Amino acid sequence: MAASSSSTATTNIMLAIYEKKTTTIDLYRPLRNYITFTYSEREAQNLEDDLQTLKQLRSDIERVIDPSPAARRDLLQSYFKVLCLVETRFPISPDSDHINTVTFTWHDAFKQKQKASQQNIHLEKAAVLFNLGAAYSQLGLSFDRTTVEGRRQASHAFIGAAGAFAFLRDNAAIKASMGSSTTVDVSVECVGMLERLMLAQAQECVFENTVAKGSTPGVRAKISRQVGLYYEEALAALSVTPLKEHFDKAWISHVQLKAVLLYAEACYSYSLELHEKEEIAEEIARLRSGVSALAEAKKSSKGAAAQLLDAVSKLEVNLNRNLERAVKENDRVYLMRVPSPSSLPPLPAFSMVKPMAMNEVLDASKEKMFGSLVPDSSAKALSRYTEMVDDTIRTQAEKLQQGSELTRVRLKEMDLPDSILALEGSSLLPADLKEDVEAVQISGGPAGLESELQQLRDLRRVNQELLVQTEELLQKEAAEDAQFRSQFGTRWTRPQSSTLTKNLQDRLNRFAANLKQAADSDARIERSVRDHSALMSILDRRPIENALPTLARPIMSLDANEDAVVGALKQSLRQLETLGAQRAGLEDMLKEMKRKDDILPKLMTSTGSYEDLFRKEIAKYDHICQEISQNIEAQEQLLIQIQAQNDEFSAVFNLEDFKASRERCYKQIQAAIAKYREIKENINEGLKFYVTLQDAITNVKQQCSDYVMTRNIQCREMMEDVQRQMAGLSFQDRKNTSSYNYPSVGQPPQTQRSSSLQPSDPQPAPPRTQPPYYQPPEQPTMPGHGHTPTTYGSNQQPTMPGHGHTPPNYGSNQQPPPYHIPPAFGSPYPPQAQQLPPTSHEYGQPAYPGWRGPYYNAPQHGSFPRPPYTTAPSPYPPPNQGGYYKQ
Repeated sequence: MAASSSSTATTNIMLAIYEKKTTTIDLYRPLRNYITFTYSEREAQNLEDDLQTLKQLRSDIERVIDPSPAARRDLLQSYFKVLCLVETRFPISPDSDHINTVTFTWHDAFKQKQKASQQNIHLEKAAVLFNLGAAYSQLGLSFDRTTVEGRRQASHAFIGAAGAFAFLRDNAAIKASMGSSTTVDVSVECVGMLERLMLAQAQECVFENTVAKGSTPGVRAKISRQVGLYYEEALAALSVTPLKEHFDKAWISHVQLKAVLLYAEACYSYSLELHEKEEIAEEIARLRSGVSALAEAKKSSKGAAAQLLDAVSKLEVNLNRNLERAVKENDRVYLMRVPSPSSLPPLPAFSMVKPMAMNEVLDASKEKMFGSLVPDSSAKALSRYTEMVDDTIRTQAEKLQQGSELTRVRLKEMDLPDSILALEGSSLLPADLKEDVEAVQISGGPAGLESELQQLRDLRRVNQELLVQTEELLQKEAAEDAQFRSQFGTRWTRPQSSTLTKNLQDRLNRFAANLKQAADSDARIERSVRDHSALMSILDRRPIENALPTLARPIMSLDANEDAVVGALKQSLRQLETLGAQRAGLEDMLKEMKRKDDILPKLMTSTGSYEDLFRKEIAKYDHICQEISQNIEAQEQLLIQIQAQNDEFSAVFNLEDFKASRERCYKQIQAAIAKYREIKENINEGLKFYVTLQDAITNVKQQCSDYVMTRNIQCREMMEDVQRQMAGLSFQDRKNTSSYNYPSVGQPPQTQRSSSLQPSDPQPAPPRTQPPYYQPPEQPTMPGHGHTPTTYGSNQQPTMPGHGHTPPNYGSNQQPPPYHIPPAFGSPYPPQAQQLPPTSHEYGQPAYPGWRGPYYNAPQHGSFPRPPYTTAPSPYPPPNQGGYYKQ
């Protein structure tokens, strides 16, 4: 009959449905014999697995193998899908040429002594759907509804039960009831009542969650009232034939008490909201209505669960307490007339649940069982009918598409609805132009160019300061060398600084020339921004549509009929839009009809003419075809009317002048976009130039620092030797020979001083071997180009001669350029009048050859992303943020 469950919640007692019982039946042998007789023994052998699967599913339905509700639910769903396939392929009926040895028998779920037996599959399908709803209801009771998640899962299960009973009512109940014998439990009245009952319990779970999370009284009132309404609908079905005598009194008492309890709960919650609004009169009336309903329900509550009766008593106490308080307040303060409960409007209700859509859950179209069992005649007939349907749908769909395209073209010719929008101040840009404007605004727009120009200035200043610092390093070292050379004369035998740093100084000079030309190009960019700021300012308008001209009303009106003209045109456009929406709906309706149009079962059981069946079935599409024709005809008449109205509108509002003004505005926006992109591209080229140049100068500065450090060490050692010579401690054989061998430019570096002279007498203390002058390391390039650049600020000290490494040679003419740009990226600099040798890729080329197009007017062989100023790989801090910038 029913199962119940309770928890700590006062109203949390609900009902579940027991499954229908059946008798054992053999489907395997009759179906196999039919396949053998109708098709072949080979076909029967090929379908042996499908037949065994069907046999096993029917056996599992008869015996409860896994008692868990979830497992039963899945089993029943699988079996129902197989039944749908069996129905379309095996004619089960008492007819002599059908499968007439199969009789399905099912007992009533609520009166198990009653049973029905039918020789058709409709009873079997109805019973399986009933049991599916019962399994969902049992699943709902299995969850712990003392938790939020448990109540959510229980509500979902009850929604599934409601969906199964609703699907049974709409698809199988009537067919099952038309058999030779039937039971009440699968009747339309019973499954409709069960659907309402399951929805009531699903909504009640939602109400319990609403109470648990402390929602406002108004929300609780709406949710609980809808629970009561669902219970009232179920009670109405239980109170009339055939269900009135079919269910136990306990069932009816439970549903009746739940309906009243939830109604009184809604009155109680709603009265709390009324009390907050100081609507005391209605509050008293609502409380009295709830108390009266509970008192009436208690009279007929025989057989109801004790927990429900306890909940009724508790709620009655709360209602009476609030009623007494409200009456006192009204008598002492408000003195309002209390309306009768019957005169009050219905309590507001809000449904949070609806039956689960079972069409997809029970869709058997993807099942593969018995797929080969389609008679040849039926297959051919089905193909012919499908072609007829496809031809009808294709013809009608083309009409709909042509109608929509005709509308679009005609409206565009009349400049509608753009002209109406312009009159209302809501002009629209063409889609492609609007996308270009949005792209400009996203990148910062003309207003953001100044910040990018400032980036150029900052980067240029950083490069200039780096260059000055590097030159000062070399100048300081050269001044110290000249001072010692003047002090010690011919004893100071190491090479002069100018001979060693010539290549470095040449590179620095080229960097300085690059910076000077870059500054000139920056000035041209800034001048271009100033010169075109007025043109580009339109791109800063947000929204850009504000910059478009509006369609103004005429200054003088003869008959003041402008509003009537506009109103009539807008009304016609709304009608046209309605027709378009109807066409979309008609097209969807055609597709949906075709999807559901399955006449295979009829073809397989039909004994008459296929042509008669086709005419009957294809006639289903006649009303849609007629609606499509009416829609197209109505649109044609409406377009003629709109054309006349638009002509009058154009004459009244001088539409031609507006169109010309709008086109000029479009061209201005296009010109502004083109100029902005040109300037933006030039700025990006400048940023790339300064960032890469900063890397190159930093690299050279590190080399200069290493060179100066090495020269300082050599200077100290040479001073020690010179001082010993002056003190008479030098070797005798060094009177005519220099103590140092300095190689010429390009000579391989020496790691040890060489001497061809041998001392004639032992000396007390031979001097240390003098290291050669500093030789630079291989010139590094940017990371990723095969070499590792020297990082400014590194703690790594240069290696001195005599310590296991050879110092770099700055005097060599064979060293690589300071900054190498790989051929894959292409050179960003154009050829110059004074061009460097082809093997050099240094920054010796002029920065800006001329002003036209890109920042550097040279073809690019690769795309460089715009380098943000803050990501420049420089060891120097940004301006005014530390280091020497704080000067």
